[in-house]
Amino acid sequence: MAELKPWVERSTSPRVRTGGWRTAGVPRADLERCTNCLLCWLYCPDSAVRLDGTTFVGFDEDVCKGCAVCVEVCPTDAIRMEDE
Repeated sequence: MAELKPWVERSTSPRVRTGGWRTAGVPRADLERCTNCLLCWLYCPDSAVRLDGTTFVGFDEDVCKGCAVCVEVCPTDAIRMEDE
């Protein structure tokens, strides 16, 4: 009998792509205005904010649904929504 594991291993689970239907466009970031506060990462309901370690580097458009929460919480107005 196979050993049961109480978790899902990242390498064995399929990558889900849910960004095929966005409501308010696609988020774009001005990295020069970004202060790396990571509020966008904290509030994103889709985990679409990409980090390199603890540094914001952009958005994963495969999972972003265009809710624009990131735009609302950005204190430096470094994020805007663009039409696709």
